[in-house]
Amino acid sequence: MRAALIAIPLLLLAACEGGGDPVEQAMRDASAERHAATVKDGEVSGPAHPVGHAAATGAGNAAFAASETSMHTKMAAASGDTVDEAYIAKMIAHHEGALEMAQVALAQSTDPEIRRMAQAVVDTQTREIAEMRAWKPAAAN
Repeated sequence: MRAALIAIPLLLLAACEGGGDPVEQAMRDASAERHAATVKDGEVSGPAHPVGHAAATGAGNAAFAASETSMHTKMAAASGDTVDEAYIAKMIAHHEGALEMAQVALAQSTDPEIRRMAQAVVDTQTREIAEMRAWKPAAAN
């Protein structure tokens, strides 16, 4: 059961962007590898996102701790009566978390490539949030 709860956000993340941006693909691949390392024979061996864990220490991780915790809390609380409604609610929370993290990077990074990627996240995720908020269920036939 716990493995399924961890797998849901990862499936949502995979559905988030199907595009061919190599940076995004590398991030998805790394996330899948981290997830695979936490799950063994269907059992969860540790948290998917180790908040406060020794591996997550340092100023870089601390800069994102609040936005990461907020995103996971909002995703867990987001719900819907149907799979479609739940998907939209959880993806909006996920994208809002991405926006928060991108804002941290824009405020604190001096690397031009990181700033470019963070701005791209802001631009695309803002558009996608608006698209998801505008979504209405298809009429039942």
